[in-house]
Amino acid sequence: MSVSDEVADEVATTAVPSRAWPVATVFARLALAAGFLSSVADRFGLWGPPHTGNVAWGGFAAFTAYTHQLVPYLPDGLATVAAWAATVAELTLGLTLLAGVALRWSAWAATALQLVFGLSMALFLGWEAPLSASVFSACAAALLLALAPARAFAFSLDRLFRGRIRKEVVP
Repeated sequence: MSVSDEVADEVATTAVPSRAWPVATVFARLALAAGFLSSVADRFGLWGPPHTGNVAWGGFAAFTAYTHQLVPYLPDGLATVAAWAATVAELTLGLTLLAGVALRWSAWAATALQLVFGLSMALFLGWEAPLSASVFSACAAALLLALAPARAFAFSLDRLFRGRIRKEVVP
């Protein structure tokens, strides 16, 4: 790639964000939040009983057994703790991403959670499992959200509060 190609590429990528980044960040936030919250809903049987339709777990006991498959090195009691910790983390991240609260932190935490989950699935269930569940795709979306410019966080409480703080500071 020549220097002029690199400059043209840089100009093209810096000209687009003012219009595209807010749309991309809102879409990423909503997609990630929906995935986290849907997964939590499934654990508590809100999508239906186990083995019906597209229900993965249908109850917390089935999710705990699945968690134990992903962390076989933990004793049963700690696997249950890990299942609850994952549920609390996914519920928290789903809500913060949906509302747009602490977006940068939430996006980094979502990236880490998805990466750990995907690698654990790959190691203990095989590479097909995280690929079919699009875990690494969600991880990539979270990473892009974490790296997005803060001005692109449209329709978020972070942006609303940042605007209020600036108005109070600037007379």
